[in-house]
Amino acid sequence: MRRIPIIGGNWKMHRGTPEDAKEMLEEFIQLVKDIENVEIVIVPPYTALSVVNVVKNTNIKIGAQNMYYEDKGAFTGEISPRFLKALGCEYVILGHSERRDIFKEDDDLINKKLKKALLMELNPIVCIGEHLEEREAGKTKDVIRTQIEGTFKDLTKEQMIKIVIAYEPIWAIGTGKTATPDQADEVHQYIRDLLNEKYDNETAELVRIQYGGSVKPTNALELFQKSNIDGGLVGGASLNADSFSEIIKAAENSN
Repeated sequence: MRRIPIIGGNWKMHRGTPEDAKEMLEEFIQLVKDIENVEIVIVPPYTALSVVNVVKNTNIKIGAQNMYYEDKGAFTGEISPRFLKALGCEYVILGHSERRDIFKEDDDLINKKLKKALLMELNPIVCIGEHLEEREAGKTKDVIRTQIEGTFKDLTKEQMIKIVIAYEPIWAIGTGKTATPDQADEVHQYIRDLLNEKYDNETAELVRIQYGGSVKPTNALELFQKSNIDGGLVGGASLNADSFSEIIKAAENSN
């Protein structure tokens, strides 16, 4: 079975004004308008989510970079999933390594957000991955197992198949380093093995698993040709219309 590749562009804290985001997207739309077999998601800062209007009637979807697990309340600085839905967001990133590392979000908190996103019919892109010292110590599989057990705690099979998992080796994010295609595919296969163990083989085969770790036009095709890698969660290269469109085309050509 061939899963539909999904490419997400995580803009992080860049292109945060509606004008800047609109300028990039108007160029990008033209470059990918003929792409049919790849799901494309742009994830701008909250302050540029109004670009959902720019991509209407195109093959591009909009996501948010984070959310809280409550609808409303005295939670200064947080964002409600209801607000994201009202703006037209279809996706939300949860558990990004920067949220885990810088803002100390743990698996339990991410699990609460994940359950809320599913309840609100927002499609979650959930990030997992190890640090360099953990990989060098041979603990990659231990870290991945712990994150999957905690982050996906108490989810049904029906909920699980709605989730996109993004495997991001933290040592390869923004560093210019990249896991080799074989290294990435090995971990993606291990994630599928864990899903098979936790649920069944059908679930393991249905869940899409992206690679996120310095994906660039120069390495995208080789990564996406691996049988367990279903696209990428792209950082810096997604800020430029030309480079991001080349990554999208690599995903289409990998089918």
